[in-house]
Amino acid sequence: MTLTAIIYPGEESGVLIAQNPETGTTTQGKSVEEALANLREAVELYLSEFPLEPRAKPLLTTFEVEPARG
Repeated sequence: MTLTAIIYPGEESGVLIAQNPETGTTTQGKSVEEALANLREAVELYLSEFPLEPRAKPLLTTFEVEPARG
């Protein structure tokens, strides 16, 4: 099963946050590899209790917004 991982810097220095939007699972790690490994483990545990129904792949994109002026 192929799922989505979103990895971004956490608020603490040196910590990366990893999220899986299909399950809502979130973990962290000190490197991309560690964050992804932790996410894989967390998602596998989640899926052992709450299997996912097959559905279309999500579309991941970006968009621009104007910065707040103040």
